[in-house]
Amino acid sequence: MSTPGSTPPMDASNEADPGQLDVARAEGAAYRKALEAMREESGAVIKQAGEFLVALVQEDAEGMYALQDGHLAWHEAPEDANGHLEIAVADASDGRFVPGLDVTVTVTSGGEKVLDTTLPFLWHPFLYHYGTNFTMPGAGDYDVQVHIDPPQFMRHDPINGKRYEHPVEVAFLTVPFNPGRKPSPEAQPRAQGTPAG
Repeated sequence: MSTPGSTPPMDASNEADPGQLDVARAEGAAYRKALEAMREESGAVIKQAGEFLVALVQEDAEGMYALQDGHLAWHEAPEDANGHLEIAVADASDGRFVPGLDVTVTVTSGGEKVLDTTLPFLWHPFLYHYGTNFTMPGAGDYDVQVHIDPPQFMRHDPINGKRYEHPVEVAFLTVPFNPGRKPSPEAQPRAQGTPAG
């Protein structure tokens, strides 16, 4: 069950005039457009939970770049991983992505726990989110419980800054999951104009 929705004010203050708040809302509208694109591509499910909009996406397991000895290195998904779980979190008032959160997910299937972990932030070319690769027993309906702790970062603004004060819980029930793995980029031909190596 999702936390009842509430949206803190976005009113002019000594930190943000109406034009600046419109800029924030435009940034939020762009992020919402990215969420809608993810919904069309991968079937994202979006719910309001407290002061957040929370989106869930399940995709194929995939490799990613990470720093290693001071350089970016490509890391394939673990061999047993056959799924990738993404949670996107936006402010319910202005729609902007909320960074720096502790987002914990518990995934179950038929009463059996499949995943229980805190998700790291993942950079994505069009939709910032929290996520991880994982192993599922097979295709079917899964239940996902998301817990978001109040963030530790400070909030600007005596009018607009009193937000994200309480933990948030949201449940996504009977979500269809399908196992799979994205191919390694080394197994795919490079796009024209892409340098080798």
